[in-house]
Amino acid sequence: MPESQNIEYKSSWRDEYLKWICGFANANGGSIFIGIDDTGNIVDLTDAKKMLEEIPNKVRDTMGILVDVNLHATAQGDFIEILVDAYPFPVNYKGQYHYRSGSTKQEMKGATLDKFLLQKKGKRWDGIPIPNISVSDLKQETFDLFRKRAIKSQRIEEEILTDTNQHLIENLQLNESDFLKRASVLLFHPEPERFVTGAYIKIGYFETDDGLKFQDEIHGNLFDQIEKTMGLLFTKYIKSEISYEGINRIEKYEYPRTAIREALLNAIAHKDYSGGTPIQISVYIDKIIFWNEGQLPENWTIENLLIKHPSKPYNPDIANTLFRSGYIESWGRGTLKMIRECELVGLPNPIYFYDMSGFFVKFRKDNYNQKYLKSINLNERQIKAVLYLKENKKITNSDYQTLNAVSKATATRDLTEIVEKFKIFKRTGEIGAGTYYILIGS
Repeated sequence: MPESQNIEYKSSWRDEYLKWICGFANANGGSIFIGIDDTGNIVDLTDAKKMLEEIPNKVRDTMGILVDVNLHATAQGDFIEILVDAYPFPVNYKGQYHYRSGSTKQEMKGATLDKFLLQKKGKRWDGIPIPNISVSDLKQETFDLFRKRAIKSQRIEEEILTDTNQHLIENLQLNESDFLKRASVLLFHPEPERFVTGAYIKIGYFETDDGLKFQDEIHGNLFDQIEKTMGLLFTKYIKSEISYEGINRIEKYEYPRTAIREALLNAIAHKDYSGGTPIQISVYIDKIIFWNEGQLPENWTIENLLIKHPSKPYNPDIANTLFRSGYIESWGRGTLKMIRECELVGLPNPIYFYDMSGFFVKFRKDNYNQKYLKSINLNERQIKAVLYLKENKKITNSDYQTLNAVSKATATRDLTEIVEKFKIFKRTGEIGAGTYYILIGS
């Protein structure tokens, strides 16, 4: 069994491995095997019985927690298993906080440590109170907008909406005792950047990755940002095709408005506002990319977003207020909604990807047409295959041979080029007869 989130192998014991125990305790727990090398082979321990006594005592004395230490005797030799439980409170090793992530150990510092400590206490960043701000400092026009939308959404009782701003804040749970939470400031204050660095949105139009043509910045509270950003995107950045039905003017935008709105709302609700970096929207001639600093819920992958999944907002107080006002849903349907809206207008599915810096959503135009494909130098056979794949969802080497009346070698060469050079197809399925190709992002 290879090393993983819950398994670590060490050939011999060193006291620095107490840090690994700390990392497991702060994450999801796990097992550390002493006397097994990285390849999973047993390395006989000559002092295993001594370790049985020493390791539990060292763990207790340095971290104040208990672990189970078991001796396993095999024909290949002895090894020890240290079983570490996940702890509901933060565990430190000599003042250092370590965390198990994947098959690595990381020491938490700065903003990462702050978030970890808050979560262990059952709090989130947007729920921390801020001193020296009162409800009277918040923007009345934003309260009016919230009430108007909330009446329409019917997700909050009407008598609450007719009460004072103070009672509305209390009913939305945006205060803690006599203090307003960070979420209150971001949602309702006229200048939230006075308290939260980077709490704004940047939009840029790019001809190339390093060729910025023009840009805008959207400031104000989150409600202001939503309305202003949508207005700018669909008047300045996203083109529309004009047609007429009788005397009625019809505008068809390059991307579905509902999907773009959903991407914007997701970025706002799930952004890590402690990072100090604004949400960034990059518009190109053939795509639009939303980026927000943040992270997926623990143990989630991108695949979780492509199926029905629960709603786990990074900022629950912000998300709840946006839900009550009718801006977002509470069932984790945002990513699926974006996919469905793109499918309805014949666009490729949006692409979701995540790295340690943040979360990306990429919308693409339908560039899989003969004119575009010819302009990037696909040959006629390859163009025919792309158009075939748009209709049939997948294509095999055999399909390609039949479609173009070519040999297997030619089909293999053409398909490999579409995958590796043009990056339009993705190879999938079992190697050999089970291999087939699909469009990237489908």
